[in-house]
Amino acid sequence: MKNVLFIASECVPFVKTGGLADVVGSLPKYFNKEEYDVRVMIPKFKCIPWEYQEKMQYKTHFYIDLAWRQQYVGVFEMEYNGVIFYFIDNEFYFSGPKPYSWIHEDVEKFAFFSKAALSAVPVLGFKPDIIHCHDWQTGLIPVYLKERFAQGDFYRGMKSIMTIHNLKFQGIWNLKKIKDITGLPDSFFTPDKLEAYDDANYLKGGIVYADQITTVSPTYAEEIKTPFYGEHLDGLMNARSNCLTGILNGIDYEVYNPETDNYIAAKYNQVTFRKEKWKNKVDLQRFLGLKEDKNKFMIGIVSRLTDQKGFDLIAYVMDQLCSEDVQLVILGTGEEKYENMFRHFDWKYNDRVSANIYYSEELSHKIYAACDAFLMPSLFEPCGLSQLMSLRYGTVPIVRETGGLKDTVEPYNEYESTGTGFSFTNYNAHEMLSIVNYAKDVYYNHKREWNKIVDRAMLKDFSWNSSARKYEELYNRI
Repeated sequence: MKNVLFIASECVPFVKTGGLADVVGSLPKYFNKEEYDVRVMIPKFKCIPWEYQEKMQYKTHFYIDLAWRQQYVGVFEMEYNGVIFYFIDNEFYFSGPKPYSWIHEDVEKFAFFSKAALSAVPVLGFKPDIIHCHDWQTGLIPVYLKERFAQGDFYRGMKSIMTIHNLKFQGIWNLKKIKDITGLPDSFFTPDKLEAYDDANYLKGGIVYADQITTVSPTYAEEIKTPFYGEHLDGLMNARSNCLTGILNGIDYEVYNPETDNYIAAKYNQVTFRKEKWKNKVDLQRFLGLKEDKNKFMIGIVSRLTDQKGFDLIAYVMDQLCSEDVQLVILGTGEEKYENMFRHFDWKYNDRVSANIYYSEELSHKIYAACDAFLMPSLFEPCGLSQLMSLRYGTVPIVRETGGLKDTVEPYNEYESTGTGFSFTNYNAHEMLSIVNYAKDVYYNHKREWNKIVDRAMLKDFSWNSSARKYEELYNRI
C-alpha cells in the first residue's frame, strides 16, 4: 500500500476559486483503493460552508514556531465520498471571507500552512510515503521537508511532488520579509534556491526541492520550458526537465453527466442528444430573457475574465461575433475592463448577448448543456477544464491551440470527417473570428456533420481514470 497526502489551498466541495479545487477534490477517489491510500489536507477556512464544518471531527491541537511567532494549529478530520480530508485550523490566518487576500498577507498565511501541515502529519495516524503539493501556496513544503523535517525519524525517506497548475502564479514577495516570515536562513535565498530577481519565490522553492514535478498537460510541460510561457522560470524548468511530467487533468464524470444532471432541464446522452439537447437551449433562453429559438447558434463562455483567457481577442471583434444569427452567453467574474465590456454588449445586443457577471454552479451546468459551441481563445491554458466539460455535454469547443486545449480538442477535418471541435493556431482576433464563422457554417449548413462532431465529442473519455493511472506510475517510480 502506497500512502499519499495531497496538500492544497482549496478543494471541492469545501472551498473553490478555480480549477485547482476541482482537481484536488475529484482526483483522489479515482485511485486504486487496494494499492493507494490518498488523503487530502487543506486549511480550515471560515468561508467553508457550515454544512461541512459541522461534520468535521476535532483531532488534536498544538503550537508551532513560525520564525519569532508562536501559532496555534488545530487539526480536524472528516470523510467525504470515501476520501479522508484533514483541515488545518487557525482563526488568525483562515477566518477571512475568502481563501485569498492580498499577496503580502497570503505569503505569511501559506508559510504557516506549509509548516503546520508538515508538523501535523505525525498526529494523523497516517504516514505518507509521498506528499503531493499543489501550486505556489504549498511551495514551501518540499523546502521545509527536505531541509528541516527530514532529519526526524518519522519523515525519513518521505518524498515530495510539486504540481504546477498555472506557472503565472508563483507567490513572489519581498526577500527580507519572506526571510522573517519563514525563519529560513540566508543560505536558502540564493539564485539556485528561493531567490528570483531580488525577491523570494515560493513556487520556485517547491520546484527546486521537490523530488518530482508535474504539470497539468503534456503540451504545457513543454511550453513552460520556453521564455514566452515560462514566466521567468524557463531556465529552471529546463534544468529540471528530467523530473518534469505532464499529466492531463480530468473531470469528475459523476458530477458532470448530462444523463443524470439535476441542474439541467432535459437529460440526454450520446444516443439521445439529437432529440433532447435543444430543450436545454430553450430553457436557458427563457431563463436569461433571450429570444427563444431552438435553431439559433448559441456560444457559451464560462471563465475567469482575465487576459490569460483571450478576452482581448473577443473585445477586438465583439461586434462581428454578435451577429444576428448568434447568441452569446457569458458567466464569470474577473478584471473590471472585461466585466464592463460584456455588460456593454449585453446592453447593446440585449436580444442575443447575456452577460452574467457572477458565478453559479447551476448556471454553468445549464450553459454546458444548452450551448452549441463553447469558446476558449486562451493566450495560454495549462490544462483547462471547461473544454472537457463542454465535450462531456456535447457542446463543441472552439479553442486556441495551446496547452491542454491542444491536447484535448481534435480539430474538425471536413475531408476525413474527424475531430471533436474547432481550433486556431495564432493569437489573432480575426483568425479566431474566422474559425467561429466556420463552426457556425457547419452548424447551419451541414447539420449532419455537426451532429457527428457532437457524437465524437461525447464519446471521448476525459474522466480521471486514465490520468490517475499515470499518477500511480509516477508514485511507484519516485
